[in-house]
Formats: sequence, structure tokens, C-alpha cells
Amino acid sequence: MDPHLLRTYVTVARLASFSDAARELGYTQSAVSQQIAALEQDLGAPLLTRRPVAPTAAGDRLLEHAGPLLLRLDAARADVVRMAAAPEHGLTLATAATALAPRVLAALPPSGVTLRVLPRDEVPAAVATGTADLGLVDGLAAPSDPLRLPDVAPLTTYGVGEEPVRVLLPDTHPLAHRTGLRLGDLADARWLDAPDAGLPLAQLRAANGGQGFRRAMRYEGTDVRTLTALAAAGHGLTLLPCSAATEVPGTVAVPVVEPRVVHRTELVYAGAPGGAAAVAEALVGRL
Repeated sequence: MDPHLLRTYVTVARLASFSDAARELGYTQSAVSQQIAALEQDLGAPLLTRRPVAPTAAGDRLLEHAGPLLLRLDAARADVVRMAAAPEHGLTLATAATALAPRVLAALPPSGVTLRVLPRDEVPAAVATGTADLGLVDGLAAPSDPLRLPDVAPLTTYGVGEEPVRVLLPDTHPLAHRTGLRLGDLADARWLDAPDAGLPLAQLRAANGGQGFRRAMRYEGTDVRTLTALAAAGHGLTLLPCSAATEVPGTVAVPVVEPRVVHRTELVYAGAPGGAAAVAEALVGRL
């Protein structure tokens, strides 16, 4: 399968238009049509209906494969380019918002760093494709267990920290004065769904056997302060690492005592030792 044709197909499917895809890709509309026809002939199946432009069942299945395939190709290109590149004069660090604990920030080099806060799931891909030199990923895990990262490319990982987690809830909540909470007791509570500012509800469900933790409100930003303000206003509970669960007026941060889970942070990079990798090792050493 020609990846060039696959990229054209993904663009047409995303935009639902041959003409819009042609403008975005810099082709003529007839060239785009020819490329789609060539891919359909190669696979022996129609991939798009024409009026309206929409994926067929086979086209939907191809889209499921296309994202990981194209990302892997971009990662391979970035890895080879990285090996041949000139020595670095700066460093780009992609990170999830909740991975930036104070001790991590204190360990960063004093100069030459560009910090890029991204949605948690996009950090490994940014490192794999070379748009970031290093990444900080985080999540909920059992003590000493590694995080499960998407298989976007060969990535080297270092565990750089684990800390307790706390439930942030309004100080008027019936459970606000407990000394500890079990996640299972909160499965039916109203929760804030903030996948990139707090710990994702999917990870709470996984720790609770896949049940509970319904969404009361969704917050799609990365600002932890906004998330804590929403919790203080009574819009729902949220789970945060201890260092981020700074109590603001009207809230209480209560430790989770069961199950035994921690907030784990890992540093990831791609490529051979040297350059960014050397900085990664120095950063891990300081942590």
C-alpha cells in the first residue's frame, strides 16, 4: 500500500470533500480522484461514496489502521533525520499538564528549553515524530508499575517519580472531613471529566474494575487551576497528584487509601544516546 495514496485518502475522508482535500494537499481535484481510485484498485474495495463523500465500511476499517501506520512512518523518518542532524542548540520538552510537578520543574536545565504542554495522549507521538526532543507522560498506576504507552515508535522510558493521589472535593461535601477515601466508594459520585488537566476518568474506572465514574461536566483545557475552581464550585470531583491538589478556598484534598495507586511520571525520548538523550539522562539523575 502506497503511503502517499493513504495520506490522500485520510485527507479526503477527514474533509469529506475531494476539492477541499486538493486545496489542502496542493493537488488538482482530478489528481486526488486518481489517487483514491488507485488505492481502491490496489485494495480491491470501494473506500468512499461520492455523493456525499463518506467512507464505506471498508473505508472506515482502513481509517482505523491509517492513523497508526502514518504515525509510524513519520516516526521512522524523524528517527533517521535525528541521527543525521547537527548538534542541538536547544531542547523541546512536550509534557502533560499534570506531569509538571515542582520537583520536575526544578530539575529542568536553566536555559535552552522550550516547554510545550500537550494533551496527555499526544506526548509520545510528538517525541516519536520529532516535534519534541523529550516527553513527560503521566498517569495512574500501581506502585512501581510502568505506564502503558501507545505503540507509536521505539521509545526509551525512565520512571522519574511517583506520588500519592488525592480526591479534590468541595469542603461542604459529606466526605470532605474523612482522613482517607476508597475510590470504589466514589464510583457513583459526580465527576469532572478533565483528561488533560486531571487524571482521566478511564484510568479511575480501570482501577475500579471498569465500573462507575460518570461525567458531570467535561473540561477540555490543560489549566489545573481552572479544574480546581470547577471542583470548588461544586461541578464535580477530580483526582489529582498530591503536588497538584493544592487546596483552594472551598475545597479539601483527601488521600486515596484504596486501591494502592500512585501518580507516576515517566520521561520518554527516541533515538540513540547523545543530544537530547544525554540531557534526559542528566535530568533523570537530578530527579
